[in-house]
Amino acid sequence: MQRKIKITKDFLSNPESSVLIEIGNTKVICNITIENNVPPFMKDTGKGWITTEYSMLPRSTKERMRREANVGKISGRTAEIQRMIGRSLRAAVDLTKMTGYTAMVDCEVIQADGGTRTTSITGAAVALHIAFDKYVQKGIFIENPMKEMIAAISVGVFENKIVVDLDNDMDNNAQVDMNIVMTESGKFVEIQGTGEEFSFSRDELNAMLDEAEKAIRNLIKYQREILGDHL
Repeated sequence: MQRKIKITKDFLSNPESSVLIEIGNTKVICNITIENNVPPFMKDTGKGWITTEYSMLPRSTKERMRREANVGKISGRTAEIQRMIGRSLRAAVDLTKMTGYTAMVDCEVIQADGGTRTTSITGAAVALHIAFDKYVQKGIFIENPMKEMIAAISVGVFENKIVVDLDNDMDNNAQVDMNIVMTESGKFVEIQGTGEEFSFSRDELNAMLDEAEKAIRNLIKYQREILGDHL
C-alpha cells in the first residue's frame, strides 16, 4: 500500500523555494537556490544547469550517523543519489529556457524510513517548479523551464508479494528492491533494481513497473494539486 504523502510549500523563507515532503515517516526538506552563472562546461551552450546535493542529518536514522563533512568526503551512496536526483530533474526541464542560470537543489533528509532518494526527487520537482515560476513572475525567465512534472517511488518483492513505497523494514528485508523515476507523460527516466538472494522474471518485472507507474501517477496528481496557482 502506498504511504501517505504531504507536501508543505514555503517551508523555509530564505531559499528561492522550499518544501517539506513527508512520505510515511520519511521527511525531506528540498530547497532551491538559483544563481546567475553556470559551470564551466555549460558556458556558451545556450543552456542553464541543475545541480544537486543530498545529505542525511545525524539523527535522521535510529542511530546517530556521523556528518560526512566531518569524515572529509561524501560516501559513494551519497554521490550516487545526488547524481540520480540531478539526472531525474534535468529530464523534466528545458535547460534552454534558463540560459546562464544554475538551479541548485539541496535535499536534506531530516527523518529516514525508506525511500529517501525517491522522496527527494518528488519533493524537489515541486520546489523547482515553484522557484522557476517566481523567476517568470520577475520577468527573468520568459516561461517556466519545467516541461512536465516528475516523481519517483520504490517497488519490490517482500514476503513473495509485490509492494510499492517500501519503508525501512521492508527495504532491509525485501527480496527485490527497485527505484523507479517517471515523467508525467509516462516515460521512465531511471529504473534501478536488484534481487537480494532472489531472482525475478520478466513477468514479475513488468508487474512491478505497472505498480510503480500507478503509484507515480498518484504522486504527480498530488504534486499538481499542491502547485495550484503555480501551474
